[in-house]
Amino acid sequence: MKHFVLSAAFAWLAVGPWIARAQAGDDSLPATSNVRGAQNPRIHPDRSITFTLKAPDANTVQVAGGDGLGNGPFPMTKGTDGTWSVTTPPAVPGFHYYWFVLDGVSVNDPASETYFGYDKETSGIEVPEAGADFYAVKDVAHGEVRAKWYRSKTTGEWRRALVYTPPDYDRNPKLRYPVLILQHGAGENETGWTRQGRAQFILDNLIAAQRARPIIVVMDCGYATRAGTPAVAIAANTGPQDVLLAFGAFEDVIVQDLMPAIDATYRTIPDREHRAMAGLSMGGMQSLFIALRHLDKFSYIGSFSGPFVPGINTGRQPEGSTQPALFDTKTAYEGAFADPPAFNKQVKLLWLGAGTAEPPQFRAGIGAAEEALRAAGVHVVYFESPGTAHEWQTWRRDLNDFAPRLFR
Repeated sequence: MKHFVLSAAFAWLAVGPWIARAQAGDDSLPATSNVRGAQNPRIHPDRSITFTLKAPDANTVQVAGGDGLGNGPFPMTKGTDGTWSVTTPPAVPGFHYYWFVLDGVSVNDPASETYFGYDKETSGIEVPEAGADFYAVKDVAHGEVRAKWYRSKTTGEWRRALVYTPPDYDRNPKLRYPVLILQHGAGENETGWTRQGRAQFILDNLIAAQRARPIIVVMDCGYATRAGTPAVAIAANTGPQDVLLAFGAFEDVIVQDLMPAIDATYRTIPDREHRAMAGLSMGGMQSLFIALRHLDKFSYIGSFSGPFVPGINTGRQPEGSTQPALFDTKTAYEGAFADPPAFNKQVKLLWLGAGTAEPPQFRAGIGAAEEALRAAGVHVVYFESPGTAHEWQTWRRDLNDFAPRLFR
């Protein structure tokens, strides 16, 4: 979830044709992610987007955002009424974070709903994908998303998990359900999968089409700090020991606090055969880290664009190399894959995925792990989302492929 900086002159050359066309007029529509009554941002038929901001006293305004919006930030032009505007090149379909940079200060768009990302409430825009309705709200039976507050002994604090229950949950009081623990990415929180990811609608539609089994989905905040200890930040260059500290605390939250609370509150089937864990990016890292250390509790594992951490999970880094660490199936994840026949018998599904537009080295690391696992005889499913990068449309597609494979 990064953005790239271009010079103002180069960005103008890139977006000039779209600005001219927007001024000429077309059949653009307000984004569905706008606040009530807001006419901008507007999305054009080719998925280019017109952003506006009234700031008569500003000297410079740009719009910036996540991968799918393109190589921004994009400089905006001031109109005679003090309204700044720009039409960006066609965006990748799906949800994208964005913000304005007003005289060097990042600010949200008052015309947009906000979503928790980049460790703060951030504007977001939903760009429709032609022919893709698997995450749309349809005329089918709908489940519910509930809040479960529980006391964590690990952190010494109250925590909130969001819980999706399938459509017939309240109508069948004797029926019990499998559980998927589904985690967000770095800088996000437990609301990510229902607000940005639309997981509840993906599940509703799969269940209505009888493509997926009705399940309970639990979404918790992926950050945890042990009581009385300082927080450990996770970044691209985080070392193995810090990963252990950060993920170790969250591991205890999941296993010792969250799972017992969910099993005590909801009608789960509380055994490993009916429990899965998956997540996107950092959440994928956490899912591999936790589930592979607790195969007595999980039998389905998914990592959506989840990088592998050199030195702790993947084996050895070639000396002096900038390439992804070699994936040693004998030692990775504390030897979880060392006996492939035994692993295949115990784990019903190991699922890895990435977008084809993700950074080459990033995809190479996931691909190298998948190839090494297959070569060793470990059963693994690998999925690629065409044309998408490290973004929510990739992970929506991942869930749409992953969920039908669970608990069959």
